[in-house]
Amino acid sequence: MESWRGWGKDRVLRLRRYVVREANLMNRFCLFLALLTLIVAPSVSAQRTMEPADILRVANVADAQISPDGRSVVYTVSTIQGDATNTTLWLARADQWLAEPLDRRDRVGPAGGSEPLVSVALNASNPRWSPDGKRIAFRATQKERSGIWVVSLTDRQPRLLVPVRDTNFFITYAGESFAWSPDSRRIAFISATEAPRSADVAAAGGSSSSTTPDDPRVVDRIQYKSRTSFSDRLRTHLWVVDIDAALAGDERSLRQLTTGLFYDHALSWSPRGDEVAFLSNHEPDPDANNNSDIFAVDMTGRVRQITETNGCEYEPAWSPDGKWIAYSATKRDVTTIDSVAEDTHVWVVDAGGGAGRELTASQDRRARSPRWSPDSGSILYLAGDRGRTTIYRIGLNDGRAYSFTMWGDRRGEMRSLFIAGRPSIAETDDIRRLPESRPFQIGNFSIASKAFNMGAVGRGIRFPPIAFSQSDPVNPAEVYLATGAAMPVLRLSGHNDQLIRGMSFSEPEEIKIKSFDGASIQGWLMKPVGWREDRRYPLILSIHGGPHGMSGYAFNSTFQVYAARGYAVLYLNPRGSSGYGQKFSDGTLREWGGGDYRDLMLGVDEVLRTRSWIDPERLGVTGGSYGGFMTNWVITQTTRFKAAVSAASVSNLISFYSTSLYQDLIHAEFGGFPWDDYDLLWRWSPLRYVKQAQTPTLFIHGEQDNDVHITQAEEMYTALKRRGVESVLVRYPREGHGLREPRHRVDALERTLAWFDRFLK
Repeated sequence: MESWRGWGKDRVLRLRRYVVREANLMNRFCLFLALLTLIVAPSVSAQRTMEPADILRVANVADAQISPDGRSVVYTVSTIQGDATNTTLWLARADQWLAEPLDRRDRVGPAGGSEPLVSVALNASNPRWSPDGKRIAFRATQKERSGIWVVSLTDRQPRLLVPVRDTNFFITYAGESFAWSPDSRRIAFISATEAPRSADVAAAGGSSSSTTPDDPRVVDRIQYKSRTSFSDRLRTHLWVVDIDAALAGDERSLRQLTTGLFYDHALSWSPRGDEVAFLSNHEPDPDANNNSDIFAVDMTGRVRQITETNGCEYEPAWSPDGKWIAYSATKRDVTTIDSVAEDTHVWVVDAGGGAGRELTASQDRRARSPRWSPDSGSILYLAGDRGRTTIYRIGLNDGRAYSFTMWGDRRGEMRSLFIAGRPSIAETDDIRRLPESRPFQIGNFSIASKAFNMGAVGRGIRFPPIAFSQSDPVNPAEVYLATGAAMPVLRLSGHNDQLIRGMSFSEPEEIKIKSFDGASIQGWLMKPVGWREDRRYPLILSIHGGPHGMSGYAFNSTFQVYAARGYAVLYLNPRGSSGYGQKFSDGTLREWGGGDYRDLMLGVDEVLRTRSWIDPERLGVTGGSYGGFMTNWVITQTTRFKAAVSAASVSNLISFYSTSLYQDLIHAEFGGFPWDDYDLLWRWSPLRYVKQAQTPTLFIHGEQDNDVHITQAEEMYTALKRRGVESVLVRYPREGHGLREPRHRVDALERTLAWFDRFLK
């Protein structure tokens, strides 16, 4: 079977001639669009702008899963129903797209074949196709019934296959919670069982006949907290269920394959159907040392270890030919369960075990979600690069990464290619002339098991279709289908079309600055909606979390609300951000608030210098999580900001260490324990400099946040209040690290706007 690796010289030349022709025609098309924009521009003013409540109207479209034959895509749509979020499954068909010749395809807007797969009464997620394409398994909850369900495409009647018990314990990169066997007859899945009490807890807990064994609650482990409560005593293990027997009510259909005081997770079934790969941490004290390895278990419960490294392995994926397991991994001895500074790269290891081989080291970007091509010759994965997240393809042996890039043709259709290098770097001058689409973010993707002969241009070259979710700065995520073979990109869903059709949005402008040490810092500036050259506007600096997060080209409803309210919005990727290589990501190690603070302030200086319409006397700053830490840091280092909103923030690195569920973040970021270098942690704690703060500050925090305990906000708030700095603390019951309840989300945004309006307008 010919595949991506089978390109001959004549086919490359044919494709190149086609690309050049499209580029020349597209240049004329762009001129036409520019003139058309001038004609229709006045109508934009009739559109309304986003209000805080509108953030609940954005449908969250995600988890696009393509069928093995490439003809259908199932995906999730999350919407707000009353005061709760409901997620359900939708099915889109693409038969016509795969059957029609290239020059007869006319794709403007959604394909129109998308429909609900199951009732909205089922709160459904994680859809996965059976290898034969006849059924879809998914996780769902309906009243008291929660577990793995299956639905046949013939009768569309979902049935509960097996109940699943979940743990509340925080598992990093939890991965696939279930997987189909190659013959479509069994499903391997993760479910939790009760762990025995330790001798210390049993001795300290009093009588075993007590009706309240957790009163008092006895703690004997380091990670005794989950994200919003205390960790339960459940451990996750691997099970296998025979589907037909289970649906017939046969109790013998279920088998448990792994046991022990471990958290087994992230499943991938071998193509032979004899083993299931999974992740687990088998360190003597897993709470104290985050070190996940790849294991495999056969159908008798015999476990073997495939990797044995000091770093962490994640996301195992068995190759279709059964020879390899692809995965993402880190290499450093000390890592953390959250906000890892070290970039994960894509690796492969022989399925029999041994030393792994790193495939993406030369790319120097954070990579995740490895997926195999049908012929086992290539791996596709996601990576962030300078604010853009896209799909990359790398051969098993050539070591060269090709990025998924899209552009618009003369008919306004999107097309795609895999191009060597970054999306902004093309392989030839011909391809460089292609007018690229608006920069985008891809959230997830999946690959069909079958490759197709794609039309006139690709005749004789077989490509598997790829389904993916994608957003851009002015369009929320929708589901798309493509091949990366210069074929039209098909949009399969339009769940947010009605919302954006009536809205006027601000499109970010990319900016670049040279920092104090010559480092290039990328950022974006959004003008207020309805911007006029003869007016001056206040500016909000918004700082992302992490510190190793990455701002970029995804749709951000909060920023659009800021712009609609008359604010310019500045967001940057200072050092510490991912997407710029390992050295840049390491830029905050042992100095939170050092170089990254200087990057941010230089970004503010630059936009004030070059945009006279921004009022330097009306500057606000905000951020959540690490962005909240930086907000606290900013107000203790400068008085240039007239208002601040600090969400889920850190203020004291000493007490943060002892109260957070991931103390190992301090180990990884600052190289040790607080008692080994107390002065270093206190030096980089905003609370130390609170005497210098004068900025009115609003603190927003979830009362059950164990990522960053609410005491962090309390310490900063109390200090500011005692000093007479105007400040307010808003506590949200039942909330953890980031607000989930719809009314809380709207309330927090309205309070943020009211705070900025009070001091900046």
